[in-house]
Amino acid sequence: MIARLAASLTLSALVPVLAAPSAGHAEDAERGRDGTVRVIYWQAPSSLNPYLSGGVKEIDAASPVLEPLARLSPEGDLIPWLAREIPTLDNGGVAPDMHSITWRLKPGLVWSDGTPVTSGDIAFTYRYCTAPGAGCAQLAKLRDIERIETPDPLTAVVHFSVPKPYPYAAFVGPQTPLIQEAQFKDCLGHDAASCTEENFAPIGTGPFTVAEFRPGDTALYTANDAYRTPGQPAFAELLLKGGGDATSSGRAVLETGEFDYAWNLQLAPEVLSAMSMRGKGKIITAFSTLVERLAFNLREPGESASDHIPHPALKDLAVRRALTLALDRDIMAQIGYGPTGRVACNILPGPPIYASDANDPCGDQDIEAARALLTDAGWIDSDGDGVRERGDKKLELVLQTSTNAVRQDFQTLAKEWWRQIGARTELRAVDGSVFFGSDPGNPDSLVKFNADIQMYAGASDGPDPEAYLAGWSCDDTPSAENGWRGRNIGHWCDPAYDALLERLSGTTGTLDRAALARKLNDMLVQQHVVVPLIDRGRTSAHATSLGGVRLNAWDSELWNIAEWHRLPAE
Repeated sequence: MIARLAASLTLSALVPVLAAPSAGHAEDAERGRDGTVRVIYWQAPSSLNPYLSGGVKEIDAASPVLEPLARLSPEGDLIPWLAREIPTLDNGGVAPDMHSITWRLKPGLVWSDGTPVTSGDIAFTYRYCTAPGAGCAQLAKLRDIERIETPDPLTAVVHFSVPKPYPYAAFVGPQTPLIQEAQFKDCLGHDAASCTEENFAPIGTGPFTVAEFRPGDTALYTANDAYRTPGQPAFAELLLKGGGDATSSGRAVLETGEFDYAWNLQLAPEVLSAMSMRGKGKIITAFSTLVERLAFNLREPGESASDHIPHPALKDLAVRRALTLALDRDIMAQIGYGPTGRVACNILPGPPIYASDANDPCGDQDIEAARALLTDAGWIDSDGDGVRERGDKKLELVLQTSTNAVRQDFQTLAKEWWRQIGARTELRAVDGSVFFGSDPGNPDSLVKFNADIQMYAGASDGPDPEAYLAGWSCDDTPSAENGWRGRNIGHWCDPAYDALLERLSGTTGTLDRAALARKLNDMLVQQHVVVPLIDRGRTSAHATSLGGVRLNAWDSELWNIAEWHRLPAE
């Protein structure tokens, strides 16, 4: 795929038209024949509506129920899902001026309640996310959509206000699935968050329906009798258990066999290796653009009046650069991930055409250079207590992240390295379900950022990074005014960045788009808005008795759960 991306300037060559995964032997088998499949996500979902939370745990938990028009395969290729085919320039689905894309639904699609899926549901989904006051977490993926026309029940024409050389952000992947207009019609705007029944039990087209949902704990799904593929899903029930930690999740699959699938096993390589020796499960890994990073808070931490006050230390580029130079990313990669991770110099590590070489090498530590930077910027240790200060401000920081063995190791390393350059660091670990939670009343969430520095991971949703890079635009900043929705958690706002992002939105040609994306990446990295640490492979595990699993780092890990099945006992 990457070779095609680099070689072509036409949209039609960018997107191969592939068939959805075949049902195989399942067509002749009985739906629900294999009983219950047990999945553990140690970060428990708080909602089953991906439009009200950008968290991976909510997006994945919704994906067995809610489906998009198209998905990305494990190789990063577009696959038609609810759509008949991928619209391209060649097949007439993308307008020559790139101002519109026409999606055609597969005939005969029905919601789990038996009612037909129509183009009106596509148009409504757009209206739902863009309604004023909705606080839609996926708004960036609908960027530049002007209107959606529905000339017939199976056809939706998406019109853009600017040329969209990559028009596959909306309704592609698990972040922007279709929702049923009949169910959500009274949940527009400010009413969206209060529609508890709808958000906890959405009606979908996927292989499963919601039987019971306990936020922060458990989701129980049952096979969708109206699912379009005979014999799928193989399992009558899907139990998704949330909570705990990565270690206990790994043990539950690899050692005890209590669960069939464990998500996101961000554990030390030697720990995973020891667990897998029991022979009850297999470790699986896939790469895309998932980068473990540090984000600097450029405002004074707090929730109300302090929202717009610049951070007294981190507003200084010299401080951010010094903290970055003090890190040894090579050591982090070795002790944290082994073969499942590598040093990241870019927030956008791939595909290769989008990866900048302007920040190489970045793995080497330079303590002396970091000290010199701070001294030149006026940060000195005048009282000999080991902590630098400038004026009445001490260089004292809070580093916050989720509770996770690897991240706690990284916190300890960073604290020591920063001590060596004269910064004192308090470490704070927050339960993953809380840290990545979407409750606007939660003071300890990633989006509230009530710390100076945060560590977490994020990724581009697909091969084209426009929607991902829009997450650092000025208008994607979370605040009390917008219900704490948005991805620009560090509160960085640079009109030059936004202007370059606008250029990317209107630029055609793969090579030109890639050049702009690299410039945007370089602005983020070289201004130390965010510090890429590790290009992470996505690592999970499944029971040896579970077949059909294809780990997908570009989509939901449960993307093909309809094909999962129980293997015959040996």
